[in-house]
Amino acid sequence: MVGTEDTPGGKASPNPQNLRPSVFHSIKFFVFCHSLLQLAQLMMSGYLKSSISTVEKRFGLSSQTSGLLAAFNEVGNTALIVFVSYFGSRVHRPRLIGCGAILVTLAGVLMTVPHFISEPYRYDHTSPADMPQDFKASLCLLSTKAPASASSNSSCSSYTEVRHLAVVGIMFTAQTLLGVGGVPIQPFGISYIDDFAHNSNSPLYLGILFAVTMMGPGMSYGLGSLMLRLYVDIDRMPEGGINLTSKDPRWVGAWWLGFLISAGAVALAAIPYFFFPKEMPKEKQELRFRRKGLAVSDPPVSKGEDSSSEQSPAESLEKKDNLAQMAPDLTVIQFIKVFPRVLLRTLRHPIFLLVVLSQVCMSSTAAGMATFLPKFLERQFSITASYANLLIGCLTIPLAIVGIVVGGILVKRLRLGPMHCGSLCLLGALCCLILSTPLFFMGCSSHQIAGISHQPGTQPGLELFPGCMESCSCPSDDFNPVCDSSTRVEYITPCHAGCTSRVVQEVPDKSQVFYTNCSCVAGGGPVPAGSCDSACSHLVLPFMILISLGAALASVTHTPSFMLILRGVKKEDKTLAVGIQFMLMRVLAWMPSPVIHGSAIDTTCVYWAQSCGRRAVCRYYDHDLLRNRFIGLQFFFKIGSLACFALILAILRQQDKEERTKATIPNPGLQQQLLASEAKKEPEESRVLQKRKWFRKDKQLDKDYTK
Repeated sequence: MVGTEDTPGGKASPNPQNLRPSVFHSIKFFVFCHSLLQLAQLMMSGYLKSSISTVEKRFGLSSQTSGLLAAFNEVGNTALIVFVSYFGSRVHRPRLIGCGAILVTLAGVLMTVPHFISEPYRYDHTSPADMPQDFKASLCLLSTKAPASASSNSSCSSYTEVRHLAVVGIMFTAQTLLGVGGVPIQPFGISYIDDFAHNSNSPLYLGILFAVTMMGPGMSYGLGSLMLRLYVDIDRMPEGGINLTSKDPRWVGAWWLGFLISAGAVALAAIPYFFFPKEMPKEKQELRFRRKGLAVSDPPVSKGEDSSSEQSPAESLEKKDNLAQMAPDLTVIQFIKVFPRVLLRTLRHPIFLLVVLSQVCMSSTAAGMATFLPKFLERQFSITASYANLLIGCLTIPLAIVGIVVGGILVKRLRLGPMHCGSLCLLGALCCLILSTPLFFMGCSSHQIAGISHQPGTQPGLELFPGCMESCSCPSDDFNPVCDSSTRVEYITPCHAGCTSRVVQEVPDKSQVFYTNCSCVAGGGPVPAGSCDSACSHLVLPFMILISLGAALASVTHTPSFMLILRGVKKEDKTLAVGIQFMLMRVLAWMPSPVIHGSAIDTTCVYWAQSCGRRAVCRYYDHDLLRNRFIGLQFFFKIGSLACFALILAILRQQDKEERTKATIPNPGLQQQLLASEAKKEPEESRVLQKRKWFRKDKQLDKDYTK
């Protein structure tokens, strides 16, 4: 039963129904619901990163475009996150969280629309009447005199280009809505818990919330691993079936199905928020298992701490500049005008600025790795997209979570001050950099691809093919690779290998396609369909272990760097400092980093597919160049973070040295003030001093007399 003193304002409710116990008036139930909602929301936000290479192949996107798409949800989020501090508790926070979750659900459904409005996926250029699809596709047909590419160009029309632009526009719109919908979820949820939970229970509830939330990115990669094992057109399979396996470079998984599952989870988690009240009774009972620990660990409050609540007039005037304090009394226009002034004042703090820059470098590393690490593993080690996501979801994400927890435990158990927090951050960044060095050498060069140049001095692209297939009239825009395992030479299509026939061998659970009578292959074949496997695929597990350990060590710096901000800025600026920190990390790291990494990956491409005269997806990369530029970009950001932490530690040591010097050397101005005050008190104290002198003389006489 909710008593009179538990209701907001301390007034009894006249309606007896309001006195009934309700689960929606329990802050514990709100924590449970909010944990599930943030878990589902982060699972949807991270799902696109797990299927980025699949989306590229399906819609013919470059890595730069896909990186911009992955970062576009930060645009809507950053544009509106500033106004969250203005609205604060003016709005019905649970309902606004529910509306944001519904918007996230709509964004997830909108992301699947390109799949349904596009034609079924064709991994070759045969007509839909040919079943199965790749029967007689890409073969060397001697009777064909005209290039086959002319027929494919005839299918390119203005309607096709408009539909492609519409598909890309829909995905960018969905990503923007996803960012906008996520704006009220975390800030309003945290403030709601902190307002109505018991003061001693609030840290525990927030810890549970963050622990459950951190599993969201790992679950998104796990979901991507499951969905990409299914064929993209699982809802509209051709009658003759398909002869593709997940190892085939033309394979496209069911990327859209994960968005539907995530959208359903967010929609279910959003329902309870429309039944929570705007204000609920403040939790009065402290959790029992915490009471004894708090009684022992909490130090008694000293008089000095009690007196800190009494502020001087200067402190009260300074506190008026705090944006959080002024926001309830300001209009939106006044809020926008005052925000830049407070932002500049906060950025003038050297420790704050350097910590933010170091976290921007770390976040840039994380954003690039989260977006393109699956694609890098696919290309470098010839593994499937499903297996790449499984490795990231089972190794990298859990170890990063462990690193964050270990960093928090070290700060709490050892009670680290600012100096030791800076040392811990420097040590973590240095160890992360050392573990990144062997990654430059864990890989192998690209295998030979017939007709494609890998020499750095020549223009990448198609060269003159050998004379063995000149009479085949092979289409230049087809892609159906075959591999000559004896010489480790890969051909773009069976036609480029001079193959004239095709054989399908049925084996348990799958069918293997071979091409025979190949004039460009010693002995005429047969050659299996698919790309040649990487010669260093056995290095994928050591590579991922080093990546995961580096992520764990980098995550150790998360909590100590936050403590440097909280202990370095003024008390009244802490809330705003954390908000500015998150905003700058979004603007300077999470938005540009995927685009930068995507652009760097595009520069390593040696053969681009063409679609209606425009450059589409990259078919082949220079593996050495890809590894050096991708890992090198990560290395660059880690060096930047290490340099920032080194400067922070140097500034902290300098500040500590100055404080010690001030403590040992008295202030001349203070000495003058003391002399002036003593001069004023001298007439009043002269009599007392005279009496003390007489008393000392009498004492000395008594001693002499006793001797």
